Amino acid sequence: MKCPSCSKDDDKVIDSRAVRDGRAVRRRRECLSCGERFTTYEGVEMRPVIVIKRSGGRVSYHRNKVIIGVTKACEKRPVSLEEIEILVDHVEQRLASSGRREVPSETIGHYVLDELKEVDDVAYVRFASVYRLFQSVDEFFVLLKDLQGQKDETS
Repeated sequence: MKCPSCSKDDDKVIDSRAVRDGRAVRRRRECLSCGERFTTYEGVEMRPVIVIKRSGGRVSYHRNKVIIGVTKACEKRPVSLEEIEILVDHVEQRLASSGRREVPSETIGHYVLDELKEVDDVAYVRFASVYRLFQSVDEFFVLLKDLQGQKDETS
């Protein structure tokens, strides 16, 4: 592994631990040339997934795009970056277990909504308002009523 400071590839592992529910390994390393410490992550590479956009176009799946979308929905909400990472891990688990190589963007959005509903109601509504492309205030109120009804059932 090349050191981010001096670009030498002579380092030693100081500490290793499992992360992401055991699906990745976090390693603390120390460069033997300059003494810089840095962190690396090792995990199973996800099989390439193609996302079918609403327009019909096809693009490669990028985890970072999902993280950015969820982070925007969670702005100024009590949701940590770690919770967002875990949420996206769950979405990716569902994608992997589906076995599909091509997935409509609506499916990914649905998976995100399922996870956000459990994390934060406001972030759920924010994400849904973009994902579902509401055309009227009435559609928005239907979503809120459904959410309230589900909360009442679990109380």
